[in-house]
Amino acid sequence: MLRGLLSFSSMTMISRVLGLVRDQVITTTFGTNAVTDAFWVAFRVPNFLRRLFAEGSFATAFVPVFTEVKETRPHAELRELMSRVAGTLGGVLMVVTALALIFAPQLASLFSSGVDTDPVKHGLLVDLFRLTFPFLLFVSLTALAGGALNSFQKFAMPALTPVILNLCMIAGALWLAPQLGGTPEKQILALGWAVLAAGLLQLLFQLPSLKGINLLTLPRWGWRHPGVRKVLTLMVPTLFGSSVAQINLLLDTVIAAQLTDGSQSWLSLADRFLELPLGVFGVALGTVILPALARHHVSTDKTGFSNALDWGLRTTLLIAVPAMLGLVLLAEPLIATLFQYRQFTAFDTRMTALSVYGLAAGLPAFALLKVVLPAFYARQDTRTPVRAGIAALVANMVFNFALLAVLYHVMVPDALKAQGVMVALGKQPGLHLALGIASALSSYLNLGLLWYWLGKTDVYQRKPGWAGYVTRLLLACAAMVGVLLALLYGMPGFTGMDKWHRIGNLALLVGAGGLTYVVALVAMGFRPRHLREH
Repeated sequence: MLRGLLSFSSMTMISRVLGLVRDQVITTTFGTNAVTDAFWVAFRVPNFLRRLFAEGSFATAFVPVFTEVKETRPHAELRELMSRVAGTLGGVLMVVTALALIFAPQLASLFSSGVDTDPVKHGLLVDLFRLTFPFLLFVSLTALAGGALNSFQKFAMPALTPVILNLCMIAGALWLAPQLGGTPEKQILALGWAVLAAGLLQLLFQLPSLKGINLLTLPRWGWRHPGVRKVLTLMVPTLFGSSVAQINLLLDTVIAAQLTDGSQSWLSLADRFLELPLGVFGVALGTVILPALARHHVSTDKTGFSNALDWGLRTTLLIAVPAMLGLVLLAEPLIATLFQYRQFTAFDTRMTALSVYGLAAGLPAFALLKVVLPAFYARQDTRTPVRAGIAALVANMVFNFALLAVLYHVMVPDALKAQGVMVALGKQPGLHLALGIASALSSYLNLGLLWYWLGKTDVYQRKPGWAGYVTRLLLACAAMVGVLLALLYGMPGFTGMDKWHRIGNLALLVGAGGLTYVVALVAMGFRPRHLREH
């Protein structure tokens, strides 16, 4: 599992770094305004559905069934399962994509603010939806191929595939947008075309690897195939359980549409900062551990199942806790250094930092969910995550409105309140902070419920040494925080620095904080072999 994690993480790191470059190019080229908000909304909706299939319910339902057939039946049956699942998934998603193209105007109305008075923005969002939605079909079939490759312990190629999307979007912003010319509304369509092209290229990129394991077959409709039925039976309940964070993000998008222009972009950029630790470690751990847990369950190896889960929990905490603290302390330095150029202003830096503060607080919960959920799905238990997911989903909406109400009364001046609630929400910047905090709180609730029910199953027995492990982790984090606070105290504000001073000071902060954390762990006796032992 450690080798698989390193393989997946190294490839994902390339993708996440390019994703960061992609967002730098987009924000410095287009800024944060109603036009970029329209693109992020049009990209986020199909991307939400992608995560539902690629990293959520489809993967968690398909991998255990695929692994069971792989371990217990002839390869011919595995090829038949692959063919039938691909045909059925592709057929369903073609219908979903067609409906989205037909009802794009209605979708645009749902995710827009003030569209009745601004037909240009509404029309732009409709055009972008029609360009980005076919991405869902291609990338979901790519996820199917990736799940099969992961079950054969081939993690590098699926993890590297998202690089194609980032490269296409960078090319769209730098090359295609100037070719389209005209207004920003015309130029932003280049990003929609880039997303469409990337979806097709990602699928083609996976096909040689599938052929290498003799699973490249023609898709065939298989609604009545027993393997397909089993995947669907497991998948439908997991729509909530494995994708609560993404559903929350989608609902946040609807609410953010009522807030001031730029809110969608600030939230999207904040999500990028969480993608690095979540993608490189959280999703990587979940991807690697699910086939391992499924194998232990099929072979009724309870000790192996418990040990694998224990290893996943320890590894997650080792990364997620310091990442959370680092993001909270260094949000503004990171954003200013990476994005504050040309169209992206100091005000945008401060507003994006507010989003990072809220979302980063939930990073340990987001990451731990990637490890705890496979413990249920590997045993083909989909009901329990649904119960926790629905509770978290409802709680997120309650938190959203409650925190918005609190910030409304604290931040909005009386003169603006007098113009009405909806007008005040649309004009007062900073209210999007409520959405980030609500997502974090609901994720902790989701994790707490799952942990409570996991304890009742008796499938996980905590290995010795947890008290010492957590103590070393917390002391190392405290040392890192102390060093970062001392350095930040002696530095001027990052939004007022020039580029090279920002880069130098940020390198000092990140280097000193990371080195302090590692040295403190080593000084207290932590060694890499401690991870291998679990």
